[in-house]
Amino acid sequence: MKRPASVAFALCVLLLLQGCAGWQSALDPKGPAAGELAWLIWFFTALCAVVWVLVMIALAAPLVMRSRPGDEPLLLDEAAERRKMRVVASAVGLTAIILIGLTLLSFFANRTLAAIGSEAVLTIRVTGHQWWWELRYEDATPSRILTTAYEIHIPAGEPVRLLLTSTDVIHSFWIPSLAGKLDLIPGHMNVLDIKADKPGVYRGQCAEFCGAQHANMGTFIIAEPRPKFDAWLNDQLQPAGAPASGEAKAGADLFLKRPCVMCHRIGGTPAGGTVAPDLTHIASRKTLAAGTLTMSRGNLAAWIADPQGIKPGSHMPVADLNGDELNAIVAYLEGLK
Repeated sequence: MKRPASVAFALCVLLLLQGCAGWQSALDPKGPAAGELAWLIWFFTALCAVVWVLVMIALAAPLVMRSRPGDEPLLLDEAAERRKMRVVASAVGLTAIILIGLTLLSFFANRTLAAIGSEAVLTIRVTGHQWWWELRYEDATPSRILTTAYEIHIPAGEPVRLLLTSTDVIHSFWIPSLAGKLDLIPGHMNVLDIKADKPGVYRGQCAEFCGAQHANMGTFIIAEPRPKFDAWLNDQLQPAGAPASGEAKAGADLFLKRPCVMCHRIGGTPAGGTVAPDLTHIASRKTLAAGTLTMSRGNLAAWIADPQGIKPGSHMPVADLNGDELNAIVAYLEGLK
């Protein structure tokens, strides 16, 4: 019986440890900010566990001592009382030392986090909307300013500064593997510095309840080697490519005649909407609707045809399109890479 019980216990421990890894775990750090926070989490957890054990021992000891035969429960021993007072005073002093030590650790950890962005090579303005992320890559040259959505591309191994704000309600930006969470507040700008140690894809999530589709407000941070990042940025700065087929051409014409043009922008076309995601290179993204769907022709068609069925409460209205019109617009959008 002992062996199966041991195996079951080991399996339970392994299952629990699975939650400490992955692309959305604060205990699986992939950058200096997340590493500092993970170290603090483990240290605080271990220290609190030791304190809890000591407290339990202190509570159990008097009960065990009073249960001995022959003890007089009402008999006072001055020497014993003095020992108890010394124990209590020592416990109070130790508690104060622990609290001061943890405060100092938090202070120096914050200094380390603040130093990450001191030499940021890139600044990205992240604006929270219900329920998607607008991204603006800042640059001193106006023609090099890029606006996109959902996916944040950054150069691996280099510090990046994120300027966080919101247009509607309070959101919270959190990439567990790279940094701690920070709120996006309407009318206020918060600063979050991140750095990915190596190339990879790291998932982020809104961590502040912001309405019906809060759970479907995800993002992906894609860290790439500098040459690959520069190539991506230069591609994204280009206007949308011309439709490659007759069906795509018909879709482009339909897009400009339907309500889509009132909300979305497509670079190089008359579409200049600013209240919804920029679609200039939508087909180059990995997901749709802020991580709700993977990018594919079928999902793109489903999202256009019935956004409320996929993401109820979203601000994208249902478009009145027949089958041929839907296929034409999808053909046009899937060519925007």
